[in-house]
Amino acid sequence: THWKHGGIVGVLGYGSGIIGRYSDLPDDFPGVEHFHTMRINQPSGWFYTTQALRTLCDIWDRHGSGLLNMHGATGDVIFLGCRTDDLEPRFAELTEAGWDLGGSGSTFRSPSCCLGMARCEWSCYDTMEACYEITQEMQFDMHRPSYPYKYKIKFSGCPNDCVAAVARADLSVIGVWKDDIRIDQSAIKAYAGGELKPKGGGAHLAKLDVQDDVVGLCPTYCMSWDGKTLKIDNKNCNHCMHCINLMPQALRPGTETGATILLGSHAPILEGAQLSWVIQPFMVMEPPYDEFKELNERITEWWAEHGKNRERIGELILRLGMREFLEAAELPPAPQQVRIPRANPFFFWQPSDFEAEAKGRKYFTRKGFVE
Repeated sequence: THWKHGGIVGVLGYGSGIIGRYSDLPDDFPGVEHFHTMRINQPSGWFYTTQALRTLCDIWDRHGSGLLNMHGATGDVIFLGCRTDDLEPRFAELTEAGWDLGGSGSTFRSPSCCLGMARCEWSCYDTMEACYEITQEMQFDMHRPSYPYKYKIKFSGCPNDCVAAVARADLSVIGVWKDDIRIDQSAIKAYAGGELKPKGGGAHLAKLDVQDDVVGLCPTYCMSWDGKTLKIDNKNCNHCMHCINLMPQALRPGTETGATILLGSHAPILEGAQLSWVIQPFMVMEPPYDEFKELNERITEWWAEHGKNRERIGELILRLGMREFLEAAELPPAPQQVRIPRANPFFFWQPSDFEAEAKGRKYFTRKGFVE
């Protein structure tokens, strides 16, 4: 097209946050000779006061086109259309008002989160607190490109995943519970008897067919209903939230809460679209989030060392293998990491893989049986 995308344009001290756009027909269209895009880091959960929004719009009216997008795919406020000469004055006003640029290019992108405990009863950890803490922790990586390609983290408070982290974030943090689902049997009988309105059931009370609509649609078949009592085999529950969503007054997540960490999703670039997959089934998410920060650091260091240009972390794992990634990230193999049944029976494990559980026993390696 007639647009030149990218180029060296930005503000002093920042290597990202501004996307250069120029027209190659400046004489024909002088009004859009420069039309740069600036990304503004959004607050956690997209909570704004009207005064904050007015401040943003006033700054943008003074220094830009007035066009904006609430919000971009990453979550930033997107200011569309600014001349090069106006970038520094606009940035100065934004920072004076307490705003900062988001990420662009081969950097850590602005993390985003759902409303979490601020509005949602299902949230298993404080997504807004976690998002803010990681944003502050990752300032250097956000503003100065140092990765092979873009890197996104999104925080969802429960498996409903309202920010679509599993589909859109390289590192997805999904709230989950570790113990049993809490059950109110009297409320379930009320749903079955038409005394409570099922979620999405319309304006009028209607009997809920617990067997067909709840038990029959459970993806792991871990539930049973005899007309009086609902039983759940929690060991086989995959926390899909279907039953809880349908009967919110009868079922609730457990009380031992945290998050499942998933890795690898992205849109189709090199290897095609991918959904993230589990790398750590359960992690306690409490301030200051040291365990999460250390894991994230190991992941990005391995990716920065081995990744090719424009290769996302998920594509690197596909290329080098999950075993090499798990060793670099210092994560133990877990059943939840299995995406598909293996098709190759010839797997050879390193002795260190079995040292903890096989110490003192014979086990097989490439070199034969080892004590």
